Amino acid sequence: MSRISSLKFSLRGLMAGLGAGLLAMSLAGCGERPPIETKQLGYRGTGMEQNVNPRLEAVKQAANQAPASSEAASPDGPKASEVYQNVKILGHLSVAEFSRNMAAITAWVSPQEGCTYCHVANNFADDSKYTKIVARRMIEMTQHVNQDWQKHVAATGVTCYTCHRGNPVPANVWYKPADRKYTENSLMGDLAGQNYASKSVGLSSLPFDPFTPYLLEDKPIRVNGDEALRFTGAAANNKSTKQAEHTYALMMHMSQGLGVNCVTCHNTRNWQEWTNNPPQRVTAWYGIRMARDLNNAYMVPLTETFPANRKGVHGDVAKVNCLTCHQGVQKPLYGAAMAKNYPELLAPYKAANDGLPAPLAEAMRSVMYFAVGSVTLEGEQAKGLTQLVASMTADQGITATISGYHSASGELASNQELAKQRAFTVRDSLLAAGVAPGRVVLEKPLQAEANLAVEDPAARRVEVSVK
Repeated sequence: MSRISSLKFSLRGLMAGLGAGLLAMSLAGCGERPPIETKQLGYRGTGMEQNVNPRLEAVKQAANQAPASSEAASPDGPKASEVYQNVKILGHLSVAEFSRNMAAITAWVSPQEGCTYCHVANNFADDSKYTKIVARRMIEMTQHVNQDWQKHVAATGVTCYTCHRGNPVPANVWYKPADRKYTENSLMGDLAGQNYASKSVGLSSLPFDPFTPYLLEDKPIRVNGDEALRFTGAAANNKSTKQAEHTYALMMHMSQGLGVNCVTCHNTRNWQEWTNNPPQRVTAWYGIRMARDLNNAYMVPLTETFPANRKGVHGDVAKVNCLTCHQGVQKPLYGAAMAKNYPELLAPYKAANDGLPAPLAEAMRSVMYFAVGSVTLEGEQAKGLTQLVASMTADQGITATISGYHSASGELASNQELAKQRAFTVRDSLLAAGVAPGRVVLEKPLQAEANLAVEDPAARRVEVSVK
């Protein structure tokens, strides 16, 4: 072969290789290999379509199957709180019902570790394991979701399995990300919270922490203002590109978390307008607020309960987002209604007559009472802070001091923990009413008078005073 022929052959090989590489790159940019199924969600010609990959859908279906529910237990016989020690929630159930729930929770959360993931093997009444304290609060969180967030979860509800899927820690939780900066002398400078390939935003250059501002804090989720050329006063149109990018980052997460695209919630004609949007947008609106509520009312208050190895780089606890429950499908577990088979998880227990005195609701002092073993303000007790909150709103210079009381009888550590969680409940109520965290002071749990048994409501009270 002549030198010229050899050169031509080499050039042909080089061009063929480049062509194949360019073709591969172009196909990679197309996303997923065909065939792709398209479902029409709106009027023809409007682009209201959902694209589904049958191969990926089959994988998701296999991963989102609800386990079979065990047979319902008899409500007859003694109550769990009468037979077992230190039962602070679900104690109103019969022993059979209580055991059924404990077995289900074990299978949902710690099938490998078993009961001792939360309990001390030779003393189930012991509260020394942090996982037991957390588990109690998570049961209450599940009841709260099913009772108070039906505008998002509807009658389907949730159980522990919705998030855990057989794992002690749900696979999809989030922490505040580590600070990502280049070296001081680098030309790249500060990453400004974005421009880093993160799975949370589809490996895009969008801000990689859309959760802190929207699912922990209450930043406005907006892309643009609703009035043109208004830059002053209350109507200032100051929505910046940076804010829009954070909003897009959250939307990217929601799209991934639910396995859907933008038109599931938005109308392609006018994404900002609510009037002609699909109803799923309203469901999503409540879902964002539900996640924020759960993070602030249930997860963050447990920060001191969790050990260091269960916290993020900034010392924060694991928190929930859309992916935590949905795990890639629009309805968790494809809408399987597990919760109805465990009615104990649908709402907190309310005794027919709790025997609690009316709360003391004054402008500068409140006293609220809790049911035995409960950390939830029920009925009229939830109104005990109304006048005090009004006083704190009117005078931004005053602070609230919260004191939780516990019985002098029983196990001291358990009583103190229960009093602390009740104080957290009251604190969270103040924060939810708009009181700044810096204006709320928590005192150590206090022991009630020595002659007050656990049955006395005074040994189950939380007092709040302002000054």
